Amino acid sequence: MEYGGKGTMNLPVALLCCVLCGALTALWVVCHRLGQQERKMEDAARQITEYILDRRKGGIECNEEGAIYRLFHEVNSLVAIADAHADSERRAKEFLRDTVSDISHQLKTPIAALNIYNGILQQEADNADTVRKFAGLSEQELDRLESLVQSLLKMARLDVGAITLEQSPENLSELLGQIKGQYSFRAGQEGKELVLAGDERSVLLCDRIWLTEAIGNLVKNALDHTTQGDRIQIRWQQSPCLTTIAVEDSGSGIHPEDLYHIFKRFYRSRFSKDTQGVGLGLPLAKSIIEAHQGSIEVYSEPGHGTTFTICFPIMTK
Repeated sequence: MEYGGKGTMNLPVALLCCVLCGALTALWVVCHRLGQQERKMEDAARQITEYILDRRKGGIECNEEGAIYRLFHEVNSLVAIADAHADSERRAKEFLRDTVSDISHQLKTPIAALNIYNGILQQEADNADTVRKFAGLSEQELDRLESLVQSLLKMARLDVGAITLEQSPENLSELLGQIKGQYSFRAGQEGKELVLAGDERSVLLCDRIWLTEAIGNLVKNALDHTTQGDRIQIRWQQSPCLTTIAVEDSGSGIHPEDLYHIFKRFYRSRFSKDTQGVGLGLPLAKSIIEAHQGSIEVYSEPGHGTTFTICFPIMTK
């Protein structure tokens, strides 16, 4: 018996052939796609291995869309984070190396001087004048060593966040008057004028001890770079949103080459005549001011003096 004739009998066969061809084509496409994905994954694994072995910089190439490329993007994010941590660690090691080198250099000078003075004292033990002279010089070098160690300890405590500022409302006139009192004797001995100028009612929320240290370092720096007859002025003013304190002197000024480096630790200018400083006063002042959420700027012109300007934002509720 025939069902629909010869043509009708061939229709299921043709349909089956079409289905098989489609299935084979789909299977080939899937296999080809999987092969591409596998090659991409192998290439990504190779790039990651090269990165781990430090033979490659950067991340995996991923310029297309899709789930695998989103994965590559996430891997690249991790690579960027790892690079940033590695760079930070490298800078920290370099900073530690340079700091240790600088400290060693700074300690050598007073220690060498003390050894020389001690030898002279031993040889001239019966000469009272010589003993007094070199005992006084030894005391100066010991003071210098103590100042260096104390400054280093303060910087270290600020660096690691081991200091909690005890902030309270302080009358600026009284606080700055205290600093003036600390340096008035030296200013008088050196024939320099030290003056204050500002509203006596101004009040600043701060840690009195640490802010006194910071501004005192600026005043000391001004005394170190002025000569007889020069003037040092500490002035302040307040607005509703800002407190400004300036330490201004009429001294020798700062060479333009040094302006971008003066807040670096142990920085010593080749133009400076100061041979006693260790280069920690200004960096310490900057760290303390920034710990108060403030900022410090410097303006100077060689031969026409220097002005350090501190700004503290007044926080409102």
